[in-house]
Amino acid sequence: MSIAKTYLPKEAEEKWYKYWLENGFFKSVPDDREPYTIVMPPPNVTGVLHMGHMLNNTIQDVLIRRARMKGKNACWVPGTDHASIATEAKVVAMLKEKGISKKDLSRAEFLDYAWEWKEKYGGIILDQLKKLGASCDWDRTRFTMDDDLSEAVIDTFIHLYKKGLIYRGIRMVNWDPQGKTAVSDEEVMRKEVNQKLYYIRYEVKGERQKVKGDEESLTSYLTIATTRPETIMADAAICVNPNDERYLHLHGKQVYIPLINREIPVILDEYVTMDFGTGALKVTPAHDLNDYELGQKHNLPVIDILNDDGTLNAKAQILLGEDRFAARKKIAVMLEEAGVLEKVEEYKSQVGFSERTNAVIEPKLSMQWFCKMEDMAKPALDYVLNGEIKLIPEKFINTYRHWMENVKDWCISRQLWWGQQIPAYYLPHGQYIIAKTIEEALELANQINTNNSPLTINDLTQEEDVVDTWFSSWLWPISVFDGFKDPNNADINYYYPTNDLVTAPEILFFWVARMIMAGHEFRGKMPFENVYLTGIVRDKQGRKMSKSLGNSPDPLDLIDKYGADGVRVGMLLSSPAGNDLMFDEGHCEQGRNFYNKVWNAFRLVKGWEVDDKLENPNKVAIDWFESRFNQALTEIEDTFAQYRLSEALMATYKLVWDDFCAWYLEMIKPVYLQPIDRETHTKTIEFFSNILKLLHPFIPFITEELWHDDLFGDRKDSDCCIVAQLPNSGEINTRLLADVENVKQVITQIRNIRNNKQISPKEALPLSVKAISGVSYLSYKEILVKLANLSELVLVTDKMSGAINFLVSTDEFYVPLKETIDPVAEKERLQKEKDYLTGFLKSVNAKLTNEKFMANAKPEIIEAEQKKRADAEAKLKIIDEGLSGLAG
Repeated sequence: MSIAKTYLPKEAEEKWYKYWLENGFFKSVPDDREPYTIVMPPPNVTGVLHMGHMLNNTIQDVLIRRARMKGKNACWVPGTDHASIATEAKVVAMLKEKGISKKDLSRAEFLDYAWEWKEKYGGIILDQLKKLGASCDWDRTRFTMDDDLSEAVIDTFIHLYKKGLIYRGIRMVNWDPQGKTAVSDEEVMRKEVNQKLYYIRYEVKGERQKVKGDEESLTSYLTIATTRPETIMADAAICVNPNDERYLHLHGKQVYIPLINREIPVILDEYVTMDFGTGALKVTPAHDLNDYELGQKHNLPVIDILNDDGTLNAKAQILLGEDRFAARKKIAVMLEEAGVLEKVEEYKSQVGFSERTNAVIEPKLSMQWFCKMEDMAKPALDYVLNGEIKLIPEKFINTYRHWMENVKDWCISRQLWWGQQIPAYYLPHGQYIIAKTIEEALELANQINTNNSPLTINDLTQEEDVVDTWFSSWLWPISVFDGFKDPNNADINYYYPTNDLVTAPEILFFWVARMIMAGHEFRGKMPFENVYLTGIVRDKQGRKMSKSLGNSPDPLDLIDKYGADGVRVGMLLSSPAGNDLMFDEGHCEQGRNFYNKVWNAFRLVKGWEVDDKLENPNKVAIDWFESRFNQALTEIEDTFAQYRLSEALMATYKLVWDDFCAWYLEMIKPVYLQPIDRETHTKTIEFFSNILKLLHPFIPFITEELWHDDLFGDRKDSDCCIVAQLPNSGEINTRLLADVENVKQVITQIRNIRNNKQISPKEALPLSVKAISGVSYLSYKEILVKLANLSELVLVTDKMSGAINFLVSTDEFYVPLKETIDPVAEKERLQKEKDYLTGFLKSVNAKLTNEKFMANAKPEIIEAEQKKRADAEAKLKIIDEGLSGLAG
């Protein structure tokens, strides 16, 4: 094919993605190969691609493409999550725009609208992932409310209920007044909020006195501090520490709640902190978890004054129907007018917000369904602690252990319609039956029915609530392979357990841990072997990217601007596992520059004419790059084995940009318009082909584009880079690598001299060397002459005067110049280099004399530091001799 001057990513991306799909390269079916399986963390159907998705799915795609190229049967299962709360909120908003209220619809009618919305918008994010190059088996795409997956949820519920692990009861839950549903602890985001602390005076009963005939004059108050004055009507007591001497006289007393004058007792408990606020605590059992527990301990009444939507109900007695935050402002005014608001202070505190709707969470006593977690948590913890499941990085093991050892029962019910409806059927007198269908429930109900007449279906009412979305996604690695519907099918037996899970640390407990529990409970096996935990994508200021801050670029705009390959490189270059990524658009530009470097290297090689009569003058360069490639390949394999993908990419980047482009191609490049020998050309094409393979998992589009050029031979339809076999590491000539490193340093030093002395690159320079290290520089003469433009290379045994000198390893080099050296300038140059080396040597010595460093560092690191010290000392010796000569 003809090669354009510049690479056009958009055309290549559309062409090759379509080609891969049409030729079934992403498709996987069980066979006799080793499987490699990833299940995609299903994004919400409400979602559109954001930077976190970009990072997560780029990592997955690199892993899956690499496995495919290693000859494994790579299967990446995509899908979406029905996201009960978020989706229902979207559908309610859509209906509102049409002038329709949810309360005016039947459940079936509402679900019709919800499915309509899902069909229209639910697949957007998966289509966007295709733009990134995600090589999923799209034929396997699943949705957490597919019929089979929903059936699995119901079967799971029944199974756990029969085991006694699911129960129904009244508990304090996190209530989302906007979504009008309970949410789990993990779906509550804690944010520091500027609030006000209200100091309110409660009158002590029986301590009124007549003052000049005025019955309303009071002599005794108890002041409390609260951020929530709108809940005083739900107070059940005032609590003080029994050791607080300020309140000894109030033990056993009663006080009146301001504005409504209801009597409540003063109770004693050491739970109260004496040095916070006034040391007196209002106890509101219905609206605070700690207050609820305190109320249970002291047998206090529970007075819930809030409706499900966060407005005040009749039990509040005042401000009926007012939103809780509007009521807060109004009640503050009412308290002030009543003369019982002592003062108001500015105050910062942590407030919980719903992850799904961003509404402020309200603690609420509610009848809910719960799943006992303690017994299931134990084996799930063991898998991680005994190393069967690896968390990457390992720093998350302690977090995981803490969660699992302090696990609480899971509130699995949600007061929504979108989701799997709980299979509980209520009888007329409040009893309930758990069954898969209403027909089964009716049969069971009649078995326990004590009435003379049998019950009918009309006597049963199904539970309105649905199960928590996570109650479906915790089954994901099993249910996507139909492991519940058909527990012994070919797919589940072949692909399960899966290999790697790539996800975010913030869902380590409420998704990852629960999948491990489900895997053990329903398959007796862990669901995956490795969990790669990505960091959070942040902006350059360290802020988490979000729509509200306006600091998150549109990933599709980035792809349009820099190409999918450029964005993939940009995301990966600075994203070590478990560490947050400080995203800078410059990373994507760097990615674009990288693939353009590959393109330009290709154009260079493509333009060479081959002369079969020429001898190969580049054997040293070829042997060096072959060893360097094998060395880099070993390093890359090692970093992949440790899931250090960022380092694997950087090692690949340096191999291509530095070793191949900047050094090897320059070493072998023929003189302008001159041909190249056949052997060098053949080896270079072989090297380039292996580089394309190595690069493909990171930058799949440009590598596939180049792979099909006739430079690399005739390709069949199935002979694509996506399924090319990754190269295997061969022999590494460490002596040759070390020698060439010295040669490269010599070339760099001479280039620096040219820059400093403003000597034209076209002017050939003589070079003399006093070789002490054992490097045979004459063996590398052709490379030195070519890349440093030398007129001669001479071996000497003595030091040379009147020449610029430099040191590489222990070898001394001299460049005699025609013009007289300015002793002042040369002395200044040498002194500057000496100052730098002295500081460098000081830092190295500080490490080598540090007992902690010497005790903990790996032997190879200590050896490297010792070599740095020896090199620096040798260079300083040469510089001192030079300075001495100038002084003489």
